[in-house]
Amino acid sequence: MPKSRSSFAAWGLAAAAAGALLVGCSSEAKMAKDEVANTVAEKLAAQTGQPKPDVTCPEDLVGKVGTSMRCKLTASDGSSLGVTVKVTAVDGNQIKYDIKADQ
Repeated sequence: MPKSRSSFAAWGLAAAAAGALLVGCSSEAKMAKDEVANTVAEKLAAQTGQPKPDVTCPEDLVGKVGTSMRCKLTASDGSSLGVTVKVTAVDGNQIKYDIKADQ
């Protein structure tokens, strides 16, 4: 499906996306999985000019540099690919991370 391939190419080009969000107070910074998924979807849509995809993440993101997790992007045509979210910096309760969509 050419449209699907071009959509995935666009998501792949958005791989350098970075995100940051303030999280609730605790001894260890965490971001709720739904917040991570929503932020990832918004950033990918903004970078690619594509509609906001459906992104799901399996767990909360722990604010520890080097921590990563795999989320799942489902495109409007029902096809899916993986998205890696990797923590690059933590400043208090603010978690910064890179996003890399599979090619």
